[in-house]
Amino acid sequence: MGQVHLQFLGSGDAFGSGGRFQTCLLLRGPAGALLIDCGASSLVAMKRAGVDPGEIGWVLLTHLHGDHFGGLPFLILDGQFGRRTRPLVVTGPPGTRARVEAAMEVLFPGSTRVERRFAVEFVELAERVATAVGPATVTPFPAEHASGAPSYALRVEYDGKVVAYSGDTEWTESLVEAVRGADLFVCEAYFYEKKIKYHLDYATLRDQRKRLECSRIILAHMSQDMLGRLAESDMECASDGQIVVL
Repeated sequence: MGQVHLQFLGSGDAFGSGGRFQTCLLLRGPAGALLIDCGASSLVAMKRAGVDPGEIGWVLLTHLHGDHFGGLPFLILDGQFGRRTRPLVVTGPPGTRARVEAAMEVLFPGSTRVERRFAVEFVELAERVATAVGPATVTPFPAEHASGAPSYALRVEYDGKVVAYSGDTEWTESLVEAVRGADLFVCEAYFYEKKIKYHLDYATLRDQRKRLECSRIILAHMSQDMLGRLAESDMECASDGQIVVL
């Protein structure tokens, strides 16, 4: 096995709190690179970090909100104008293809009908069904987050390492299952202790921590409220550009 690492190209929320890029996690190992979520700012984040978008072979989406999938039209067009030939595989919940193509047509009318040098393939994931996606095996678990389609937490196995990611969700028992035995759990902590529907807060996660059987937790997708109280957190918090070796 070679080295596998995760880089937080974007660790922020939908609103750029703290000047952070929207969610975009780069998982790279000996068999290639994939993204977990691809928020609207992701192409800028990749280029700022010196990541060649052309090396991304696969994109794994948790749900269909713009700060988690809205970078795909830009990634696809970058490949088109950059003379990409490598196929791009996009996985996500039911409705992924329709939502991505609708977004492309809103942003760049006619872009879905242009002939490209590379294929864009869509794979729709089903709850708790392990699916091979390039070098990884992805298992989605149900999340509690309204997005006009099913929302997932993802468990991603790559070269013997396991990364779990909550996506956006309020507390749900499926997280316990998704993170069991994981090397890393990336979890949203949107607020410090304020309870709002469809999102997790740090206090709830702290109360549930002993039930989460994983080696390491890193918090992400933090609002200004949470960012202002990082000194009070006893859990590690992500920053843009941070690299974690698994």
